[in-house]
Amino acid sequence: MKLKFEEAISAPESERRFVADSIDYHSIEVEPQYSGAKIEGDVVTLDFVKKMMDDFKNQKCLHKRYAFQIVLQVREMLRSQPSLVDINVPDGSHFTVCGDVHGQFYDLINIFELNGLPSEENPYLFNGDFVDRGSFSVEVILTLFALKCIW
Repeated sequence: MKLKFEEAISAPESERRFVADSIDYHSIEVEPQYSGAKIEGDVVTLDFVKKMMDDFKNQKCLHKRYAFQIVLQVREMLRSQPSLVDINVPDGSHFTVCGDVHGQFYDLINIFELNGLPSEENPYLFNGDFVDRGSFSVEVILTLFALKCIW
């Protein structure tokens, strides 16, 4: 049964299409009344991420143009990296390992308030289970993806 299903949904490599390849976020209009976080140009900045996180805390939505932009940019970054990345932690420095956020946005915010936001001097490793149980899975993954776009 499983083999028949796999055969039914399979397609030759030359015929495979990805939805992401059909999205042009530049063509998505941001309405003048939108007052949330905005990405100026093509660069995700720390100021943008902070504003987006504040908006999420206040139950505001991110415009779909910026959500698409973040997802597509991080997709390209991740596709260009190996699945396992070696990380060197110099003596005297620290590295925060965080896992099992499970879509709990306010827990993620609390982690950042306790340990500081990720940066070159304050690196984090998010080790899976970002989303799946909490009510704020989209907010969690967009925050993590936006931070990945910066570093």
